[in-house]
Amino acid sequence: MDLATIIGMLGAMAMVTGAISLGASPMIFLNPISLLIVVGGSLMVVLSQLRFSECRQALHAASRAFKHSLPDTASTIEEMVEVSKLARKRGLLALEGFEASSRYLQQGLQMLADGFTPETVKEVLDKERLMTLDRNQAGARAFTLLNEVAPAMGMIGTLIGLVQMLANMDDPSSIGPAMAVALLTTLYGVLIANVIAKPIAEKLETRMHQQEKLQSLWTDALLAIQEGKNPRIVEQMLLAYLPDEVRDRRLVQVSEATSAERPDA
Repeated sequence: MDLATIIGMLGAMAMVTGAISLGASPMIFLNPISLLIVVGGSLMVVLSQLRFSECRQALHAASRAFKHSLPDTASTIEEMVEVSKLARKRGLLALEGFEASSRYLQQGLQMLADGFTPETVKEVLDKERLMTLDRNQAGARAFTLLNEVAPAMGMIGTLIGLVQMLANMDDPSSIGPAMAVALLTTLYGVLIANVIAKPIAEKLETRMHQQEKLQSLWTDALLAIQEGKNPRIVEQMLLAYLPDEVRDRRLVQVSEATSAERPDA
């Protein structure tokens, strides 16, 4: 579970709620008309630009982004080195029983065990990677649209409230409710955009790039293993996916381990 994003969003909401509760009655910040304009209007505008399937993908992608974390790059490289050693020692057929950390990797291992050609393996995995990227982009796009639309609907509500107020200046009792609609719609729009929609959209974008990088790493490793490359070579090749400072330390470790394994060391 991604605690950082959840804590950040809940913390921001708590700060706003706390500021409201320290002032006047919190109930004055609840306005059904403003909620109808901003929440209902924003959802309808987003829906008008997407398909129902894309909306379901967005909710599914958001739930997975918060519930399930991706494996880190370093542990993924270690896993692929283990796979490489297994294939070198017992052959590609032994990969069929390997417990992979992801469905994508499991699919690739099965294709290697089944004797698919390198061209077919790459083609299938690239297609899977592109389809995963497309689904993630659809999910991120829905919340990006909500981030853009919510403040605009808040402004529309503000204009509606101001028009109602100016049209009834001769009735002092109507000025307050109209002004409440004008101000609260702006507040609701900004809160939905910056506390909910934008963090989720940014989270999905980040996760999308992380998942794409991991899938690219898995593909490179699987093709290298299929070619029968030495596990040390596979590891050095995959270290390119690590940050510079981490990669440099790992390269030194790999070099020392390789030297220690030489007969004349």
